[in-house]
Amino acid sequence: MDFDDRGTRLRLGAAVGTVVLALAAAVALGWPLADILTVGFVERTLQAATPIALASIGGLYAEKSGVFNIGLEGFMIFGAANTGALVWLLGGESPTQADLWVAMGLAVALSVAYTVLFAVLLIRYKANQIVAGLAVWFIGLGFGPFTAVLVWGNRNSPGLVSMADVTVPGLAELPVVGPVLFDTSPLVLLTILLAIGAWVFLYRTRYGYWLQAAGENPEALDTAGVSVNHVRYAAVIFSGAMAGLAGAVLLAHSGSFTGTGQTMVNGRGWIGIVAYLFGNYNPLGAAAAALLFGGLDMLQIQFQTVGIQVPNRLVNLFPYAAVVVVLTVWSSTRMPSALGEPYESED
Repeated sequence: MDFDDRGTRLRLGAAVGTVVLALAAAVALGWPLADILTVGFVERTLQAATPIALASIGGLYAEKSGVFNIGLEGFMIFGAANTGALVWLLGGESPTQADLWVAMGLAVALSVAYTVLFAVLLIRYKANQIVAGLAVWFIGLGFGPFTAVLVWGNRNSPGLVSMADVTVPGLAELPVVGPVLFDTSPLVLLTILLAIGAWVFLYRTRYGYWLQAAGENPEALDTAGVSVNHVRYAAVIFSGAMAGLAGAVLLAHSGSFTGTGQTMVNGRGWIGIVAYLFGNYNPLGAAAAALLFGGLDMLQIQFQTVGIQVPNRLVNLFPYAAVVVVLTVWSSTRMPSALGEPYESED
């Protein structure tokens, strides 16, 4: 499949149509669109979409290879909690940007270590992928608060450090595009590059073709002399690393860790799964879907800013309502043929 695949284009077209209808409804209701759709709103939307997009791209790689990693939410919690704890251990009460970058790198490395164990469980020992993924989620729900209490004596951390924006002189002065892309968090730019790179790797390299074959026709890949399980190991480990990075990015943008409720991750890993289904297993489509969900999540702030009286609880439900619509309308997305099926080489 390619980015111009008919299914992907239909989904993106439908998303654009939905946005247009929503804008038309807003105009009919007399809402001040110019005050809602501000540059600040776009910037916040990009930051909100970033962790969803990262987790989604990782998840679709695993699923493309034939392994269903529904533990994305759990791995995101690991990434966020570990980043917060490491920032505190490295910088104490006054961590620096360098401390944050080092903590993020170490947190991703820890996520890789966790995912190696997860991958061995799924691929070598053929554990039930749904059960194992749910187990990761449940462990994450306990791990986040436990880590916070262990480090800070509270389920929520004190203020740590937020990722500083990067400003490109000259380009940052461009109208609209300047502050959105050239005076923003470097993690947003990193996510854009990773989404493009993931698409190129998947659809323009032989390794990407191997990964797709591992999920569609593992027997043929094995016959060609490529180890199906090695490909799957790489894809699953990549998915865990991306989910861990997603959690780290979420922590870096918020500046503190929240371990109450469903933790600060709060369903973003699950939305990441919906994003790649909506994007038809395409990294760019998944990133676009994440952008849609991020925008819906940020509407609450905009409504409060312009004085639109909509209950906060209702606005908070917008992303989840969108998930229900996506799953209902696009539930016919074709999954990889060998998804969830363990493979043993005939050699």
